[in-house]
Amino acid sequence: MEEELIEYLSQFAHENRVELFNEKIQQRTNHVTLILEDIYQAQNTSAAIRTCDCFGIQNVHVIENTNEFNVYKDITLGSSNWLNINKYNEEKNNTKACFDSLKKKGYKIVATSPLQHHPSLFDFNIDEKVAIVFGNELYGISDIAKQEADEFITIPMYGFTESFNISVSAALCLSEISNRVRESSIDWKLTQEEQNKVLIKWYKHSIKQGKKLAKEFKKNYK
Repeated sequence: MEEELIEYLSQFAHENRVELFNEKIQQRTNHVTLILEDIYQAQNTSAAIRTCDCFGIQNVHVIENTNEFNVYKDITLGSSNWLNINKYNEEKNNTKACFDSLKKKGYKIVATSPLQHHPSLFDFNIDEKVAIVFGNELYGISDIAKQEADEFITIPMYGFTESFNISVSAALCLSEISNRVRESSIDWKLTQEEQNKVLIKWYKHSIKQGKKLAKEFKKNYK
């Protein structure tokens, strides 16, 4: 039914939009994903979201232990509309719930560290699916995140400042890993089922009364 729904919804979109969606869906990936743990500055969250869209990262995982997820629309420029934002805010330990869920899906949880004795971002093994976690602006990732992470990497730095801003760190990591993944022989693209779900989301968002049209189609589908 999903393919039929996509064909139906595409009739209400401009031909250029249909071509754009078909082009961009081939560049989306779930091989790399981003975890934002308890970020309190909306501009950092917003910048990271925008970066994910730019690099074709389809899923972002937001952990809300004490800080609520917010975005600045003038920073995201609508990029959050094209991504899947997965929130974790209903458990006693949302960080562990997020990590456990991703590990069950085959992801390796990787945390960035300012300590230079950890492996470099540029030497990082990209063969496995990877979820990169970034923590609170003031305290970094939580103790439970440090305990549950599978691996740590560091971004080489040569100045006096000990760390990058979170949004900058996310951009550097996603740029390096995303580009390496795309140049590799890894099967990094979305599966057909994943593509269908994303395309439906995009069409429902971008056409007038898209959600209503999709609901009516499903109701009448035989």
